[in-house]
Amino acid sequence: MATLPPLGSGLDAAPIVDRILSHGGVQRLPSARLTLFVRRGFLTSTLCAALVDRIDAVRRPSTIADSNGDAAYRTSETGDLDPADPAVIETEALFAALTGLDPAHGEPLQGQRYALGQEFKGHTDYFEPQGADYDRYCSVAGNRTWTLMVYLNEPEAGGATRFKAIDKIIQPETGKLVCWNNRRPDGSLNPATLHQGMKVRSGVKYVITKWYRERPWG
Repeated sequence: MATLPPLGSGLDAAPIVDRILSHGGVQRLPSARLTLFVRRGFLTSTLCAALVDRIDAVRRPSTIADSNGDAAYRTSETGDLDPADPAVIETEALFAALTGLDPAHGEPLQGQRYALGQEFKGHTDYFEPQGADYDRYCSVAGNRTWTLMVYLNEPEAGGATRFKAIDKIIQPETGKLVCWNNRRPDGSLNPATLHQGMKVRSGVKYVITKWYRERPWG
C-alpha cells in the first residue's frame, strides 16, 4: 500500500477529517460544537502493554502550564517516550496513517499514569494566549491543533474522559483512540474541547497522548 502524503499541521481541518473518516471503525461524535472521533481497537493489546512498560520506566509527577494554585488539579504521572523506540515508532506511524497529520508538527509521544484517586480536572489542551506561560510553550512551534489519545488499559472503575460542554463521557478501553480538533472551523481556539480525566476509583489507568502544533516541532 502506497504511503499517502502528509496533510500539514491540521489547522486546515477539512482534509484531516476526510482522512480520518476514510478508515473503517471510526465514529464521529454527532456535535456541532467540536470535532471529535473515537476508534475502538486502534492499538493492539500487545502494543498497549509495551507502551505501559515504557511509561513506567520514565514517569514523573505531571505538571501544568499557567498554574492555578490547585495542587490537586492534575495528580497523574507523565513520561516522554523515546522516539527511537520500536513501540513508539509503530504508534507514530499508525497516527500518521489515520490522520494525515505531518509528523514534523507533532510533539514527542507522551504517556500518563493515573493511580487510585488521581485525576486531571477540566482543561483544554491548547495554551491560553493570555497565559503567563504562553510564550514559553508556543513561541517556536505555535499552539496545538489536534490531540490524539489512546487508552492503554482498562482500570477496574473510573478513569473516564468527560467533555463537559457537550455532556459526553468516554469510557476507557484497551486500545481505544479518542482524537479531536482543538479549533473551531474558522481556526480559532475551541473552548468546547474542555475535558476532564475523571478520578480512577479502582485500579490504575494508562494513556498515551500525541499533540500537533501549528508549526514544525523543534
